Amino acid sequence: LGAVEVLSKPGSQFSVEELGPRLGQAIRAAATARMRRHTAPAGAAPGKLPISSLLGHTTDKVLAIGGSTGGTEAIGEIMRRLPGGTPGTIIVQHMPPLFTTSFAKRLDSLSAMRVVEARGGEDLLPGMAFVAPGGSHVVVQRSGAKFRLRLDQRPQVHFQRPAVDITFASVAEAAGASAVGVLLTGMGVDGAAGLLAMRRAGAHTLVQDEATSVVYGMPRAAVECGAAVEVLGLERIAGRVSQLFARG
Repeated sequence: LGAVEVLSKPGSQFSVEELGPRLGQAIRAAATARMRRHTAPAGAAPGKLPISSLLGHTTDKVLAIGGSTGGTEAIGEIMRRLPGGTPGTIIVQHMPPLFTTSFAKRLDSLSAMRVVEARGGEDLLPGMAFVAPGGSHVVVQRSGAKFRLRLDQRPQVHFQRPAVDITFASVAEAAGASAVGVLLTGMGVDGAAGLLAMRRAGAHTLVQDEATSVVYGMPRAAVECGAAVEVLGLERIAGRVSQLFARG
């Protein structure tokens, strides 16, 4: 309905000292945000592959998506368009604890993939997407023939936990050229360095363009540091991801 950011009040998840920088960042994001009216997609919820058909498979590819201000709608648009057999996916959206639980449920209702909040220890499977929980970084590790998720409580990065840079850097190390990275709308620079690490490791990297971004901060930082292989409008990203995975 037009909210730009959500901040937890001091004394709960965040102390007063931690809230200050985040509040300043939220105000700057609100001042520059280009809000667009969104409407719910028509039609029934997409059919999903049964859990039993996913458990015996491994994913040899990884999709990593990061976003911040405006990212909830952007990620929803991408997940709505991705096919149910998309490789294992990790989603990092700057969001406080508790909110990520409901966000994962909302994405699950939109997507042909199964979307859940990461708890740590899960294997990335085709047709499965995991949302990084508020208050924890998520690291992707290689475990034999599988990619596995681990929650990480190291300090905030760019005032964020989860931070996109942490996850992207781990994907670069674990998956290399077998990954596709997507950096979306958001204030600040989180994700740019991690996306650059992914590109240097051989991954294909996509960045949302300025015209469709609510705040062109994180995408701009990625473009300026040379992390982006392609810069695309939001409506083209899901289709391009599917093309990249289809061609291997």
